[in-house]
Amino acid sequence: MSVIDELKYDANGLIPAIVQEQSTGRVVMMAWMNKESLRRTLELGETVFWSRSRKEFWHKGATSGHTQKVKDVAFDCDKDALLIQVEQVGAACHDGYKSCFYRSIRNGEAKVTEPRIVDPEKVYGKK
Repeated sequence: MSVIDELKYDANGLIPAIVQEQSTGRVVMMAWMNKESLRRTLELGETVFWSRSRKEFWHKGATSGHTQKVKDVAFDCDKDALLIQVEQVGAACHDGYKSCFYRSIRNGEAKVTEPRIVDPEKVYGKK
């Protein structure tokens, strides 16, 4: 049995994957994986996730060029969460920020806490 099979997935066959930029320690995003997307990630050396909304695999950076080169894949003591350390190339967030966690709650309100590094319309087109 592979360690991939020993991990604990939810009722939909998914496991949360926290993605951290290895060089800075900054959490850049969280996404979902299933067994096959984890296998593809390990084989490719770049992150591949499962899109719950589109019901399909997505290779991070396939459209934008903002890839995540995998440096390490770890799992927690309960085997129900992944921590993937990457070399982040460009923006991790589809909104054009380095991290998907670009907003903080300050005095009860949302505040953008980092600069946008790319214009998402130029990367993905108009929605």
